[in-house]
Amino acid sequence: MLCTNLIRQKRDGGELTTAQWESLIGGFCDGSVSEAQMASMAMAICIRGLNSRETVDLTAAMLASGTRLPRVTDRPRVDKHSTGGLGDKVSLVLAPLLAAAGCDVPMISGRGLGRTGGTLDKLESIDGLETSLSIGQSSEVLQRVGAFIIGADESIAPADRKLYALRDVTATVESVGLITASILSKKLAASLDALTMDVKVGRGGFMPHVGQARELAGRLVETAAGSHLPTRAILSDMDQPLGEAIGNAIEVNEAIDILRGGGCNERVGRVRELTIRLAAQSLLEVNLASELDEAERSLARILEQGHAMERFEQMIAAQNGRLPSSGKLSLESRREWSAPVAGWVSQIDCEAIGDAIILAGGGRRRGGETLNHRVGIEVMVQIGQHVDQGQPIVAVHDDGGSIVQDPTAWFKISQEHVSTLPLVIETLQRKSILAIE
Repeated sequence: MLCTNLIRQKRDGGELTTAQWESLIGGFCDGSVSEAQMASMAMAICIRGLNSRETVDLTAAMLASGTRLPRVTDRPRVDKHSTGGLGDKVSLVLAPLLAAAGCDVPMISGRGLGRTGGTLDKLESIDGLETSLSIGQSSEVLQRVGAFIIGADESIAPADRKLYALRDVTATVESVGLITASILSKKLAASLDALTMDVKVGRGGFMPHVGQARELAGRLVETAAGSHLPTRAILSDMDQPLGEAIGNAIEVNEAIDILRGGGCNERVGRVRELTIRLAAQSLLEVNLASELDEAERSLARILEQGHAMERFEQMIAAQNGRLPSSGKLSLESRREWSAPVAGWVSQIDCEAIGDAIILAGGGRRRGGETLNHRVGIEVMVQIGQHVDQGQPIVAVHDDGGSIVQDPTAWFKISQEHVSTLPLVIETLQRKSILAIE
C-alpha cells in the first residue's frame, strides 16, 4: 500500500482498514515508511481523529511490532497507569501493595515528561537501583517478589517508542486516539488480566477539564475492552499537587511513610486514599474481592501491618537498590516560607511549581540531562484550607539558591471559603467486549 495514499485518506477524513494500519505500522518499523511520512500521518490523526475501531486496530498493530512479557506464575496479573500529575507517587505504593495482596504487578513506567515527574526518575533516587532489566531478569523479580517497576525493554512495542519520539517534536501529542494506542500497546504487552487507569483532571495534570479527561478515559476503557483487557478508569483531581512532596527523592520518602503505615496528615492521606481506591479496583476486576469497601479495608490492613513495605524493600533489593539505614533518602538543604496573609487557599500554581523543580535540576529541559534527585518542594497546605498569617505553607530543598523566586507567589489566598473537587471524581467501567463493526 502506498503510504502517501493512506496519509491522504486520513487527511481527508477517511477511515483506514485493519490491514492498512498493519501495513503502515509495519512499514514504519522496517523503514519503508519514512519519519516524515509518519509525522504527516500523526498530524492528520491529530486533526481528523480516530474512531473506536481504528484506535483498536492501531493499538493492535503497535503491540504486534514487539513481544509480550511471559506469564511466570498463576497469580492474577494487574497493573495501573496514570496520565501523570504533580506529586503523583502512587505507583511506588501501589505496586508492592498489590503484590502483598496476592497479585503480580509487572509495571512498565516512564521518565518525566515536562512538569510531570517520572516514576523511573523517582526510583533512581535510590542508590544502585536498576530500572533497565531484560525480560528474563524482570520475570525472575516478578516470580520472587510479585512486582517490579522498570522501563520498557526495546522489544516492547517498539513502534510506540519511534512514534512517540516524532509526536513529541511535531505538536501531535494531544490526540486521544494516539494517546490511547500508546498507553495500551505497552500495557497489553505486559500480558495483564486487568488494568486500572488514573486519568488526572486539573491544572497539575495533562487534562485540565473534566470533559477532556472523560473523553480520554472512555476511549481507554473502550479500546482496552476491544483488545480483551478488562479495564477500569478513575478520574481524579489534579488541580493541586498530590500529597506534600514534589520531586524525586522527596517523593520516594513520602511513599515510604505511607508504606510504613504511619499516621498521615490530610495531604499525604490523599495519596494513600487514591492508591487504595485504584488498587481496590484491580482486586475487584480479578475477583480477589467482591465489594469495593471490602477490598479497601483489606488493602488498608496490609499497609498498616507493614506487609506492603516488606514487598517494597524486597523489590528494591531485587532491582539492586540500596535503601539507607535510616530508610529515608537525603535531600538538599531546606528553606521554609510562611503565608503573607490569613485566608483560604483558593489556588495553587502547579505549573510554576513544576517549572521551579525543573529549573533547580530536578527535572529535564531536554532529553538526556542528568537530574539532581535531592531537589524537592513541600507543599504544606491544600486548596480550601484556612491559613493564618505567618503559618508555614511551603518549603524548598535546593542547593541554596536554585529556586530564586518567592514561593509564596505560587499560592492564591482568598478572603472567602472556596469549594474543591472530590479526590475521586468518577469511575468508568466496561466489562463487555467492544463490538467492532
